[in-house]
Amino acid sequence: MLKSLSVNRVTFLLALFFVMIFNIPFFSIVKKGLEHQSHVDPIFVATIPVFLVAALGFLFSFFSVKYLLKPFFIVLILLSSGVFFAAYKYGVVFDTGMIENTFQTNSAEALTYVNWASLASFALTGLVPAFLLYKADIEYRPFTKEMLRKIVFMLANLAVVVTIAFVYMQNYASFVRNNDQIKHYIVPTYFIGSASKYIYQTYLQAPITYQQLGTDAKVTEPAGATETKPKLLVLVVGETARAMNYQYYGYNRPTNQYTQPLGLIAFNNVQSCGTATAVSLPCMFSRMDRKDYDARHARAQDTAVDVLHHAGINVFWVDNDSGCKGVCDRVPNYTIDVNMDDKLCDGEFCQDQVMVDKLKELLSAKDQPQHDRLIVLHIVGSHGPTYYRRYPEDHRQFTPDCPRSDIQNCSHNELVNTYDNTILYTDFILSEIVKQLQQQTTYAPAMMYLSDHGESLGEKGLYLHGTPYSIAPAEQTTVPWLSWISEGYANDNGLKTACLAGLQQRGGYSQDNLFDTLLGLFNIHSSVYQPDKDVFQQCRS
Repeated sequence: MLKSLSVNRVTFLLALFFVMIFNIPFFSIVKKGLEHQSHVDPIFVATIPVFLVAALGFLFSFFSVKYLLKPFFIVLILLSSGVFFAAYKYGVVFDTGMIENTFQTNSAEALTYVNWASLASFALTGLVPAFLLYKADIEYRPFTKEMLRKIVFMLANLAVVVTIAFVYMQNYASFVRNNDQIKHYIVPTYFIGSASKYIYQTYLQAPITYQQLGTDAKVTEPAGATETKPKLLVLVVGETARAMNYQYYGYNRPTNQYTQPLGLIAFNNVQSCGTATAVSLPCMFSRMDRKDYDARHARAQDTAVDVLHHAGINVFWVDNDSGCKGVCDRVPNYTIDVNMDDKLCDGEFCQDQVMVDKLKELLSAKDQPQHDRLIVLHIVGSHGPTYYRRYPEDHRQFTPDCPRSDIQNCSHNELVNTYDNTILYTDFILSEIVKQLQQQTTYAPAMMYLSDHGESLGEKGLYLHGTPYSIAPAEQTTVPWLSWISEGYANDNGLKTACLAGLQQRGGYSQDNLFDTLLGLFNIHSSVYQPDKDVFQQCRS
């Protein structure tokens, strides 16, 4: 047990601990950056940990005061322990988007990240040092003496920072400019800054007046339309599916063996709006594009489903994932009960077969609406890290797989096998949906599938998703977009069948195109509709 430690010594030990333990991921990024330099000054490299300790020592001093020191740093240690494990094992970066995603994570989803590795790390890097700090005997001198010592300590740390910065200014400026991502891995400053920004933007800023969009929306029949049945579009919103593991895009495994005989259109090179559900899902349904997307403003205005609702389209959202993130708040919606089926549900998640069953129920209801209809199915898809829970045993085609949540401890082959099984199972779900729609006699049907974001499976040392978009790899930002359109739906939408087949070879789209594509597929005329962003516009008569 630590005895009779001065406040300054405790502050220094805390700064040293944070640098030596919690910033291991930071130094891994520094090491990679140095490997790309033709000449490395060893003294400059040696100053980096010294600079960081002095900088944190200076910052920590503001919180090293009586009655605040222990509770503040105990909480900070526990939070930093979780951030450290996510960054060290999965390469996760806690920027504002990931903080938002974390705040919106439900308990069942959070528990998928709990395993022996994460618990051991939390115990060793979180609980043990927090307990030692709690039990430490800290000597607090009279106020004046304590303040004088603190000022001297802070000035000494500041002098170290300024001296290193002055002597190696060019080295630091050049290195940081060429390795901008390193700032994302500094613990605790980056995740604390991101959390503060999220809390301020979400809870402390004055609320924005809600803005309705597309209140002028109405259905207009296109020239040459011959179908008299109402249209039915089933939009399947995927979860964590990356395009590079799709057979449609050249992957050398039969991950799309169920839908390939059904004549789906696969759009190439489609980019996501974000790298986490909390960002991508509301963004893809927003009128704003990725480059100008602002979550706070997006929450204060209508989405694509609201505009369709204004136009009289019967909209219904079914969720089997982590919620619609506000997109479906103003339209009828239903969340799958995780205890509804003993075979498909485990009390935390349900496999996506429940969505096929729910769709069948909706389409067989006697009181179903007799006008144009949009049903959104938000599936659990390839949600990690417990990929093995996303598919039943009879769809475990690629083996050996990885039946555990600490995926970093599986071989790369096992991990890819498990992930590919989720993609194959999703393909099976889509085929079942299309087969249901093919049997429709009440509606002219169509199906569209678009994933929210991709996933890293160990490439470049990254796992899962949530990397800041500016540095995110293609694995996390390139997603599949598939469509199936019946002849009746094509006729009612004025689409030329021959042109639709040609869309298979085109690409360069993004989730920015979804808003207008949805409106176009229902022949919506509105001031918010931008035809040039509708991916099917080029195929209309």
